[in-house]
Amino acid sequence: MSYKIKAVTALPNYHLRIQFSQGVTKDYDINPLFNKWKAFKKLKTEKDLFKNVKVDVGGYGVIWNDRLDLSCDELYENGKTIKTPLED
Repeated sequence: MSYKIKAVTALPNYHLRIQFSQGVTKDYDINPLFNKWKAFKKLKTEKDLFKNVKVDVGGYGVIWNDRLDLSCDELYENGKTIKTPLED
């Protein structure tokens, strides 16, 4: 299945809140990626980089810069589904 992201918000403790066009909201923990991929350590060492996350063009992922991104599939499949006040 192809997922599309409508919005992303940086949360405390290196978590992302992602709203998908399918009407699902998920929280994704970035912390495990610090040990998995060296490039992601920059999100900790460069003070403001993490909170500058944005939805990639087309909604197929999130990006921080030209070298750091995550696909919508990774975020959807490994994120934790949460209920929001707007959901029934």
